Amino acid sequence: MATIDLRRTHALAPDDARAKAEELARAMEAKLGIVWRWDGDQIVRFDAPSGAAKGSKGQVTLTADSVRVEIDLPFLLRALRGVVEGKVRARLDALLGPE
Repeated sequence: MATIDLRRTHALAPDDARAKAEELARAMEAKLGIVWRWDGDQIVRFDAPSGAAKGSKGQVTLTADSVRVEIDLPFLLRALRGVVEGKVRARLDALLGPE
């Protein structure tokens, strides 16, 4: 079970949704030092082997009309769950528009 599990609807074309998911992954890479990779055309998997988010892992899953962000935080970072979730929501708002 993910520590953070967010779902948002979208009306993007598949290529645009993929570009937005990659933009989200690149932003997390720049801020948190995560390592990410595509797993097929609809899933971005990521983990943080070092840095501020060390031990975190998760995925971004795309469907034709939604995006789901799942993040597993290690025990020591769970106290910051609300902060992390708020930042992910803000980034989703910036990429997809407000809910």
